[in-house]
Amino acid sequence: MTDNPTQTTQLIPVLQDWWSQHARALPWRKTGISAWEILVSEVMSQQTPMTRVAPYWTQWITQWPTPADCANAPVASILLAWGNLGYPSRALRLQTCAKVLSTTYDNTVPNTYEELIQLPGIGRYTASAVLSFALHQRITVVDTNIRRVLSRAFLGQESIGGTVTSTDYQLAEKLLPYDAQQQHMPASVLWNQCIMEIGATTCTSKNTLCSECPLSSVCKWKKQGFPGKGIHTTRKTQKWKGTNRQLRGLILKALREQASHGIEHPHLTVQDLQSLWDNADQIHICCTALEQEKLVSRNSVGDITFPDD
Repeated sequence: MTDNPTQTTQLIPVLQDWWSQHARALPWRKTGISAWEILVSEVMSQQTPMTRVAPYWTQWITQWPTPADCANAPVASILLAWGNLGYPSRALRLQTCAKVLSTTYDNTVPNTYEELIQLPGIGRYTASAVLSFALHQRITVVDTNIRRVLSRAFLGQESIGGTVTSTDYQLAEKLLPYDAQQQHMPASVLWNQCIMEIGATTCTSKNTLCSECPLSSVCKWKKQGFPGKGIHTTRKTQKWKGTNRQLRGLILKALREQASHGIEHPHLTVQDLQSLWDNADQIHICCTALEQEKLVSRNSVGDITFPDD
């Protein structure tokens, strides 16, 4: 099979059948989901598995079904709803994005790449994903999973990980099928969703379930005996215990736990902080960083609370 859209379009019926049988039932994949709801799912899924995101997404959309709802929410509520998703600054950027959508775009998500890429917290991947998955436009979408599957199946090469490159986008653009309606979505949308799902569930960095993969019959990597399998495909595990990242997470978790127990104004005293961590200098560094990122507020005696609006 040559690497061009005309040829890959021929795979669409196979992918359609595979998708209907194997796609995970994620809540934002239901019919009638809005572009705002897709945008929220994509922001939440940055560096976070989709299955972990699902309950947080459901709660978020229930509380704030439109950008304006999110824009007007108290910052403390935003951080509480973000829960354990990690990288909580994403929650604040998402609310800032909602404010722009509610004021500049009449509470809707714009339908052009040029407008989406200018929104707070929205990068190339997220803008493309919203245009494809929510607005059904023919546009190249590339994340780690898509890059891995395309590299293996159509180049016969193991993906080495790292940042997505222009070469990765060029390959994806060459392969993106031309649009022809396939039941509920155009061919390019089905392609993007299927390739991403294959990478997440069937052709992962550690496991290759070739017997279940709809690309198995055309996969160059398989035909060549899986050259380079497992080499440089994952990042080294980052140290966690004892790091500032761990302490920051503990501080925010402690505030969330107070709120979950009905405390109206969650706060941590200096003594509370010292009971969490025995390094005063590290506490100061982390509290200062959290305050600078507007994830917490700190009073004159050093008590920590959620930020005021």
